[in-house]
Amino acid sequence: MRRIHPDIQDDPDIALAYAYPEGRPWLRVNMVASADGATWVDGRSGGLSSRGDRRIFGVLRGMADVIVAGAATVRAEGYGAVEPRESWRALRAGRPTAPPLAVVTRSLDLDLDGPLFHGAVSRTIVLTCEAAPRERRKAAAELADVVVAGDTGVDLQAAVRELHARGLTRVLCEGGPRLNAQLAAAGLLDELCLTISPMLVGGGAARVLNGEPSRVGLGLDHVLEEDGVLFCRYTRGADA
Repeated sequence: MRRIHPDIQDDPDIALAYAYPEGRPWLRVNMVASADGATWVDGRSGGLSSRGDRRIFGVLRGMADVIVAGAATVRAEGYGAVEPRESWRALRAGRPTAPPLAVVTRSLDLDLDGPLFHGAVSRTIVLTCEAAPRERRKAAAELADVVVAGDTGVDLQAAVRELHARGLTRVLCEGGPRLNAQLAAAGLLDELCLTISPMLVGGGAARVLNGEPSRVGLGLDHVLEEDGVLFCRYTRGADA
């Protein structure tokens, strides 16, 4: 892997390149897309990934206090609880060996018997709302930390505040596109880490943001490259 912007450097330190800013909460979105903007092939993101993308994906997870994903993404990608990695030992000094996964869901349509809720090093968090079925909320609360944020839908600003109150201020969101759009529209997105895969997909695959419009000005911090795949880090300006 090499850095090609803002200057050239072979084999950059990934953790240093993606270091969180000190002294403030930060929410980054990490996504992969094709050259024509598709975020999945046959319903899953794996067809767009690469060795370098998986490497960065792992480092970003190791650096995060919490990983946030929408319920549709959790179901489509077959999410389980986050498992510790030996390579995270230095990244997670003084913290649990793996970050919790926080699932955003209005309906609580989740497999409560699945690996997401069993065997987790850090207890899974469910971000839901008052409109969620009461019995499902009760059942989920036996297996996870349930946060009720909002009435008829999940209030993402309130949900993120609840994460911060738990000391989870370095937030990594892994989508999907609808959740990304909601975060951007709510003014919560500080950073976009975008892997651009050198392929064309076409069809009806969603874009990185798929939903309500937003206008978020971003600056390009760096571009890394490996095997024709680009790894771009965009951050929001201080006045955005």
